[in-house]
Amino acid sequence: MSDKKSDSPVVSILVLSWNTRELTLACLESLENVAIAHEVLVLDNASEDGSADAIADRFPDVELVRESHNQGYAIGNNRLAAKASGRYLCLLNSDTEVPAGALERLAAFLDSEPEYAAVAPELVGPDGVIQHSCKRFPGLGVALVYDMPWRGWPLLKRIDDRYFYRDFDHASDRDVDQPPGACFMIRRNLWEELGGFDESLWLFYNDVDLCLRLRRTGARIRYLADVAILHHEGASTTRFSDMVQVWARNRLAYYGKHHGRFGRRLVRVMLRLRGWHEWWCLGRRHQDPKHRKDARAELRRVMREVLAR
Repeated sequence: MSDKKSDSPVVSILVLSWNTRELTLACLESLENVAIAHEVLVLDNASEDGSADAIADRFPDVELVRESHNQGYAIGNNRLAAKASGRYLCLLNSDTEVPAGALERLAAFLDSEPEYAAVAPELVGPDGVIQHSCKRFPGLGVALVYDMPWRGWPLLKRIDDRYFYRDFDHASDRDVDQPPGACFMIRRNLWEELGGFDESLWLFYNDVDLCLRLRRTGARIRYLADVAILHHEGASTTRFSDMVQVWARNRLAYYGKHHGRFGRRLVRVMLRLRGWHEWWCLGRRHQDPKHRKDARAELRRVMREVLAR
């Protein structure tokens, strides 16, 4: 890695890898340009594409942790953070590429603004388009409209628009509730005070939960639009066969944690309604009776797994 790798790093860069071999290698290669004292820690979540061996061969200075099975996002980052020694932790997705100077500017912001707990950059896709990734915290109103067919109705659309920050073009700096988690720099002392990620939120909503807990301490989170990082969005999650089930279970857990029993029950009801709507859509989508029957059988299986807990 860079000759700025240090025993006393300013930034500990944490990267989780799961079956994104070429993207992970490109991400690590981009970190060669980091000019401040740093360390890079990678946890490979039992990839089956040779990622771990390739990382060890190409980047021998990286601290590589090999897992025997997929630990998920929250547990994996907590394990890496426990090994980190930097003043700041930078949680970095393996499907990103960091241009020279980007992490330095994020760290400089935290150095100069002690009231801020964390900072995140603008994310740009391979097509050069800014990804509108910031969100407000999801409340009970969001549970009523998120991913539902009526989310575009005039009054309900306001809830959906507010949640997705559609009043914000992501082209300027501002304080936000929940910035993009693909690159997120946080003060290590605050991470440790909060206990890192909630490991019951295995893959989703762990970053939302962390940001909400940070906010409740009175700390602020900043989005910097003049720092841009390339993001190949969804490279890992789209390969995860149980993504829908895990997302739904993590969503239920988040609402139960922050909105109590009523919040959890509300989300269960909305998930069931969403399932019924999808059942109807499958009937229109599949004219062939066998294809329709198979698709609905798979939907039943997913809904049983989601609502069993």
